[in-house]
Amino acid sequence: AGLDRIVLAASGGAALAAEAICRTAGAELTVLDTTDPHEVSGVLAGDLDRTLVVVVGDGVEAESLRRVFGRAFSDAGLGGAELARRFAVVAEEGSELARAAEDVGHHFIPAEPGVDDRFGALGARSLVPAALAGVDVGALLDEASRLAAALRQPYDNPALALGAALGSSALGVRDKLVIADHGSGLAGFARWAEQLVAGALGKAGKGLLPVVVEDVDAPGFELADDLRRVILGRRPDEPGPGREAGISVAGPLGAQFLLWEYAVAVAARVIGVNPFDEPDTGESRASTAALLRSEEGTAPTVVRRPPELVEGAVEVHAPQDALRGARTLTEALEAVLADVPDGGYLAVLAYLDRAGGAAAAALRPLLAARGAAVRRRPAPVTFGWGPRYLHTAGQYHKGGPLNGAFLQITGAVTGDVPVPGRPYSLGELQLAQAFGDLRVLRSLGGPAVRLHLRDRAEGLAQLAAALN
Repeated sequence: AGLDRIVLAASGGAALAAEAICRTAGAELTVLDTTDPHEVSGVLAGDLDRTLVVVVGDGVEAESLRRVFGRAFSDAGLGGAELARRFAVVAEEGSELARAAEDVGHHFIPAEPGVDDRFGALGARSLVPAALAGVDVGALLDEASRLAAALRQPYDNPALALGAALGSSALGVRDKLVIADHGSGLAGFARWAEQLVAGALGKAGKGLLPVVVEDVDAPGFELADDLRRVILGRRPDEPGPGREAGISVAGPLGAQFLLWEYAVAVAARVIGVNPFDEPDTGESRASTAALLRSEEGTAPTVVRRPPELVEGAVEVHAPQDALRGARTLTEALEAVLADVPDGGYLAVLAYLDRAGGAAAAALRPLLAARGAAVRRRPAPVTFGWGPRYLHTAGQYHKGGPLNGAFLQITGAVTGDVPVPGRPYSLGELQLAQAFGDLRVLRSLGGPAVRLHLRDRAEGLAQLAAALN
């Protein structure tokens, strides 16, 4: 009773689906799928007296956050059964996480067995936190149920049509799926669709790269030979790229979840991959674990290498000669854009605070516009928060076509958060995740540059200025 501030500690599809459900419904849910100490500290500073933490999954993010919040509740004077009841765990019955939850007295809610997290938007892992936040999840299921009959038809089946379009694009030259929301009313849905498409299809050197853009008039939504464009919502009436887009998809959220899950499974069948496995995500996890073990969580040795370039609050770390003799930040960013292979893409990977560092997301359209100006052939630019993207587009980065270039952004930590029972802090864990993934990306041969912001706000402002 009285626990009306719901914090979700999760990652991947469960976190993104719950976030989309609550944002669309206007319900308040705090989603933490991060190890950024600034972002976590901001949530810890809220009203803990009203806070219930929902833990979904046993990944390093959720496990670390469970420990951090346990310490915070204890420091606030809670103990024993009272502290235990501040956590609700959603997991398969009989799993290690379920047994641990029941042993210490956490609320336990069983999840459907054998459901892949990417395809579980209408399952317990997403619906339980949304329901606790006050969403009528029954209405969401009713929306999906009304569509289900059409998905059993061999004709006039919208999911078969969408799946065939996605699959044929992945097999052909149009292997990038540009997604723009234009008045759909489904807040956050595009990011959920991104994780589904990238993770289910991006493997065995195949796949379809989802590129989420801000709207139909955003840089990157223009007509190009290698792009398949999708509008979430209604096609605009006025002439322009949005009017000319090949596909528009509209409908209520529950139906859209089911439509896209079905369609992506069909697309996977078309291109010949298993939509339910993640053969390449373990490499980054293993690399992170090795870095944490190497120095008991202290920053890995790569951080001690001097930067190739420093301008103001921004350090540029790159392999030798990768910057092509750049002397300014603008020249360095243009060198990064020039290194994107023809037919490839640039992924911006920001290990920052989604709230305090929100300006980082604005770098995507700026880089896309600059790339269109300096390259003979514009390259799609994607954006992802780290470590969130490791569970969304990360599978595509490693398992899809190896034609990506990567711009990673890390930031100085001004107030770190220890992880109780572990020899590292959140800041050290986040840095190890960043370096672990960077090592794997470089080992696959893709151009990869890291920007380190000595001051986060100042550094982001400098990057925006360098691209304007």
